[in-house]
Amino acid sequence: MTEYRTDPKEASPSHVEDPRYPPLTKVDLRAEAARVTETYRNFVVSGINDHCVRLAVMQGEYPWHKHLKSDECFLVLEGELEIDVAGDRTHRLRPGEAFTIPAGIVHRTRAQTRTVNLCFEAREAYTDVVFEDHP
Repeated sequence: MTEYRTDPKEASPSHVEDPRYPPLTKVDLRAEAARVTETYRNFVVSGINDHCVRLAVMQGEYPWHKHLKSDECFLVLEGELEIDVAGDRTHRLRPGEAFTIPAGIVHRTRAQTRTVNLCFEAREAYTDVVFEDHP
């Protein structure tokens, strides 16, 4: 099992992560999130065809970036997630709300307090991630 590095700028061009749980396994997302003690942790919980479901626990800012080939759909479970979209505005998501970023759109996620979200994306989304200094 590989976990995404805490510093996203260290991502390798071939980063692909295996799911933490195999198919036909019930996953307790609350328990998984409760085990996270870092201010940022992001890992693949399960796989679906050529996509994955990531669980992210964060407080603070993730750098501006884009995925060249993969859309990202965020679903907030706990806290409030802010998604800044370059050239647009900030979108605030509360528990139970979802938001999709199309491939190629520069964005960043932020959380003022501990926030837990799921991210649905192509399994190899971190293979084509491009980090930006600013939009």
